[in-house]
Amino acid sequence: MSYLNRGQASLPEELWEQIDEAARSAARDRLTGRRFLDLEGPYGLGLTSIETGADDYCRTPQEGEAGAVMSHALSVPMLRKGCRLSVRRIQAYLDMGQLLDLSPVEDAAEAVAAREEELLYYGQPDFHLYGLMNAPDRHEAKLSDWSKSDQALNDMLAAVEKLEGAGYPGPYALVAEPAHYNNLFRRYENTDMLQLQHLKSLCELGVFKAPVQGVAVVDPHVGRLVQGQDLMVGYNANDGIHYHLFVNESIVLQLQEPQAVCTMTG
Repeated sequence: MSYLNRGQASLPEELWEQIDEAARSAARDRLTGRRFLDLEGPYGLGLTSIETGADDYCRTPQEGEAGAVMSHALSVPMLRKGCRLSVRRIQAYLDMGQLLDLSPVEDAAEAVAAREEELLYYGQPDFHLYGLMNAPDRHEAKLSDWSKSDQALNDMLAAVEKLEGAGYPGPYALVAEPAHYNNLFRRYENTDMLQLQHLKSLCELGVFKAPVQGVAVVDPHVGRLVQGQDLMVGYNANDGIHYHLFVNESIVLQLQEPQAVCTMTG
């Protein structure tokens, strides 16, 4: 892990373990996609792209023309956010056992997690990366007003009908923007059952509040998350006042069957 430059910081390994755990714990609370999609890796820092699909001619060779066989590749983004820890506070922790505030590391990890979520759901289309909410060939359905009883259930069943008709019988995960997710805490009329409880019984992979616009029902056949570098903290510099650290990882959504997601927008 020389690329993390930890040896230049002269901090004990036990402290690095605490810093890493603080970062991972903070990021874990923000990440939704890893809870319902397969995660492969980590394969290492050197994973910059993934080959996808089968090699083929870029065009049919004309008579007398040599053919060019091409492969498709998917870029693996590296996500990074810097932060600072006080030199004096770290020394007070090491020498006197005083409490060490790792919130700057946690804030940086949350920023990295937020960017991972954005890539998962919306990709980076200008780099030919797509997410669950804008995947080409995905199914689409109309989104209703979930403040009205039974509308959430009706919308989900309509999405499931499309997915089942395309050969994706589940299990399913449901992701919803905050406003629609919060409406699921309403009870069905004349019952004590929350709509959220009911939908969780139907969506075996879970119901998640996510940073999306609208709602999506997802069959895990849609794809997988491929991780190069696991989320870790590295060292950048020491200016005599602060240790300058960074939180980074590399990860990408490899869409395999985009027809296995149905998005709903109003």
